[in-house]
Amino acid sequence: MSSDSAINAEPAQRPRLRIPAHIGMIMDGNGRWAKARGKLRTEGHIEGVKALRNLVELCINYGVANLTVFSFSSENWTRPRDEIAFIFNLLRRFVASDLQKLIRNNVKVRIIGSRAGLEPSLIRLIDDVEAKTAANTGLTLIVAFNYGGKAEITDATRLIAREVAAGRLSPDDITEATVERALYTYGIPDPDLIIRTSGEQRISNFLLWQAAYSEFVFVDEYWPDFDEASFLRVLETFSLRDRRYGGIEAKSP
Repeated sequence: MSSDSAINAEPAQRPRLRIPAHIGMIMDGNGRWAKARGKLRTEGHIEGVKALRNLVELCINYGVANLTVFSFSSENWTRPRDEIAFIFNLLRRFVASDLQKLIRNNVKVRIIGSRAGLEPSLIRLIDDVEAKTAANTGLTLIVAFNYGGKAEITDATRLIAREVAAGRLSPDDITEATVERALYTYGIPDPDLIIRTSGEQRISNFLLWQAAYSEFVFVDEYWPDFDEASFLRVLETFSLRDRRYGGIEAKSP
C-alpha cells in the first residue's frame, strides 16, 4: 500500500474523508491473484467481476459521482485468444446479470474506447446498455473497454483534422477545450483520483489527457482482494493530499 501516514493512523487521528467526484480504477492483478492460489487465470477474472460489483456499490454508498474502470485495454489483444474470448463473455454475463440492478440503483453506464475489432453483437450490447441507462442520474459508471489513451488522443486529433480540412475550424482556434470536446470522455469531469491495484506503479496508457492533475494511489492488493477497507484507506490517503493544480494554495476537488 502507499506509504502515506493516513494508513497507519489511529481512528481519532484519521482525516475527515473528502470524496472524489471522479475515481479512475486500474483493476490489475487478476491473473496473479489466481496463480498465487493455484487457480486458472480465468478464475481470477471471475473474482475480478465480483470486486467490480463491490466497488460500484461502494461508490454509490459513499457518494462518488463518476467511476471509470479500465476493463480491457487496446494492448490486451496480445493476450491468448481463449483468455480474450473469456473476458468478452464475462462482459456479456455481467450485463445480463447486473443491468437491471444498475437501472434500479440509478447508475448511468458509458462505455468508452474503440469499437474497431469488436463483434457486431458486442457493439449492439454496448449500445443497448448505454441506451437503457442514459436517463439515470446517479453514479456514472464509465467502462474503458478496448481503450488506450494514446489511441483516444489520436482519434481526437483525427477528428479535429477533419474539421480543419472541411474549413469548419481554423488551426489557430484549436485550444485545449477543442481537444477535450473530441475525446471519448467529453462531458465527464477529469478524475480526481486514480487507483491501481497489485503493487504496479504506472499508468499503462489510461486516461493520459484526463489524468494531468489526478492524484495517484497505488495499493499492493490484487484487484480481487480490493474491498471496503482498501477503499477507505485510499480515501483517507486522498483526503490528506494538497491539490494545488500548479498553484500555491490547495483547491477542493
